[in-house]
Amino acid sequence: MMRAIMLAGCASLLAQGQVEFHRMPGKIEVVLGGQPFTNFYYGPERAKPFLHPLRTVSGVVVTRGFPIGKIEGESTDHIWHHGLWYGHGDINGTDFWRDLPGKTGRLEVAKVKTTGKSIRAEINMVTVAKQLLGTMVEEFGFARSGAYHIVDVRVTIRADKGQALKLGDTEEGALGFRFADEFREDRGAVLSNSDGLTGAKEIWGKRAKWMDYSTQIKGEKAGVVIFDHPKNPKYPTFWHARGYGLNAANPFGEHDFFKDKTRDGSVTVPLGGSLVFRYRVVIHPGMLDSIDPEKLAQDFAREVNQ
Repeated sequence: MMRAIMLAGCASLLAQGQVEFHRMPGKIEVVLGGQPFTNFYYGPERAKPFLHPLRTVSGVVVTRGFPIGKIEGESTDHIWHHGLWYGHGDINGTDFWRDLPGKTGRLEVAKVKTTGKSIRAEINMVTVAKQLLGTMVEEFGFARSGAYHIVDVRVTIRADKGQALKLGDTEEGALGFRFADEFREDRGAVLSNSDGLTGAKEIWGKRAKWMDYSTQIKGEKAGVVIFDHPKNPKYPTFWHARGYGLNAANPFGEHDFFKDKTRDGSVTVPLGGSLVFRYRVVIHPGMLDSIDPEKLAQDFAREVNQ
């Protein structure tokens, strides 16, 4: 009997760590511990790849449904806010953040593969005039650790198409997360950062090692904390955190964040060079005071392969 219990316990632990990928046209379903977690959308009908929706371990969706799915009464602003994504509002003058057909650039997935517990997408950065500026690699690693769902994000921007790449100074970038409407500040959500600041008014445009949104949703308390990595350019990053449910880790938008047009937060990737950004997204139960974000930040920082 004891051996059977031990084997059952081991099977449960193994199930928690299992990651499955189910490929469909233009989409990869990600399953964690036998339960749906998210989808990676990358088809040609998309202006950029993204993860949507994202769920807690208990199955509660923490991202907004629109524009992939419409929920009655849900907000419909910013049609380019898709779950979890990477973009930039000004690369050599092209907007790769918004999704306005004929007016903004496209991050077109040329190749995507799954390996172990991760998805790797090779992406072409295409202007409105169909010019190929450079390439990008987006990698998403997935894990379930106890009560946490974890997404590790690694983005490599490569100036490999005959020109340097200037990532301009704009508040519209870089790693974005659009929350379900229950995470709106005016509905009771709490925004907090690693420096002890709370509320969008205090946090917007400030540097911090991590940034958390927590609230009560579908009868339970839950939150999402995003961590910047010490190896990232200009660590700790600035945060484009809005009370309506947008959180973006953005090291570039200095003249907006400081309200000083003389500042230049742009970064240039020289011809033949590359720039790497690393982030960790932890979806947790409870409010922020129920977890230890500093330990989670230290754990992330120690991982040399991130």
